[in-house]
Amino acid sequence: MTVKSTNITTVAHRVTKEARWRANGHKGGVLWFTGLSGSGKTTLAFELERGLHEKGRRVYVLDGDNVRQGLSADLGFSPGERTENIRRIGEVAALFADAGYIVITAFISPYRRDRRQARRAAVDPFHLVHLSAPLEVCEKRDPRGLYKKARRGEIADFTGVSAPYEAPEHPDLLIDTARLSVDESLALLTDYVDRCFALPGRDAEG
Repeated sequence: MTVKSTNITTVAHRVTKEARWRANGHKGGVLWFTGLSGSGKTTLAFELERGLHEKGRRVYVLDGDNVRQGLSADLGFSPGERTENIRRIGEVAALFADAGYIVITAFISPYRRDRRQARRAAVDPFHLVHLSAPLEVCEKRDPRGLYKKARRGEIADFTGVSAPYEAPEHPDLLIDTARLSVDESLALLTDYVDRCFALPGRDAEG
């Protein structure tokens, strides 16, 4: 996007990315969860965060509902506002990753172009994780009754009902949450993090 601020200069940190990684014992980076409402993003994000924290990892979750109560409280769900929401999250996630954290984002993020922008914002490794479940499965789960409200016309621009979802064509990790249990999905995610965020010369368990 175009930067409107003037008379600004990028200031380099005195602590390198690699130094932060060595101090933490693992790489920093972004795990970007995408999928329909009800596909398991929030559940798996917070369970993964807890498990990684217990293993001594520096980890933090950015969740869609939480972010919309603060950083994006001024945004609705129109296509343009969704794009701006994901732009903000992509930049915040990049900052967390630059600080050496494993940041897990749990957002529907329905548009491919927005997910590509989030990947571009990340200086550190970016991993797109598609939590895949058919609409009918997500709608049957409907833990907060959102699909019912959307079908009644009480929620506008609801992904899968009155707004599109563009599934990733080439995710870094695909998990079929319609077929796998939470524990099975979590095991796949944990193994992926152990492999992809390990420092060279260290085994996956650190």
